[in-house]
Amino acid sequence: MAKFQVITLTDPAAERVREIMENSDKGVVGLKIGVKQGGCAGMEYTLDYVSEPDPADDVVETKGVKVFVDPSAVLFLLGTEMDYEETKLRSGFVFNNPNQTSACGCGESVEIVPASPDALLNG
Repeated sequence: MAKFQVITLTDPAAERVREIMENSDKGVVGLKIGVKQGGCAGMEYTLDYVSEPDPADDVVETKGVKVFVDPSAVLFLLGTEMDYEETKLRSGFVFNNPNQTSACGCGESVEIVPASPDALLNG
C-alpha cells in the first residue's frame, strides 16, 4: 500500500523550498508546516526551518524536497496543496486547504476544521 501524503506541493512551492534550503547557512533539510491558534479568524499556518528532523513529524518527500508536518496539524492539513505565488504586492506560500472554512481579510488567519479520521483511511 502506498504511503498517504498529508499535503502536496506544486512545482513553484517545491522550487521555493529548494531555494530556501540552498540559501540557508543553518544546514536546513526542509521546512516544517503546522497550525497554531491566532489571528482574527482563529488559526494561522506556521513555517519553520528543519535542521534536525523530529521522528514524530509526518515527512512528505516530493519533487526533490522534504516538508515536515507537525503531528498536531495533520487533520487540519489533510488534503492541502501548498503553492508559492509572486505578485506585484507580495510573495509567499499559499495553502489551498479543503478543511479551511473561512479566512480573514488580510489573508494571514484562517478558520480550519479538522478532517474526519475516515479521510485518512480513504486516502
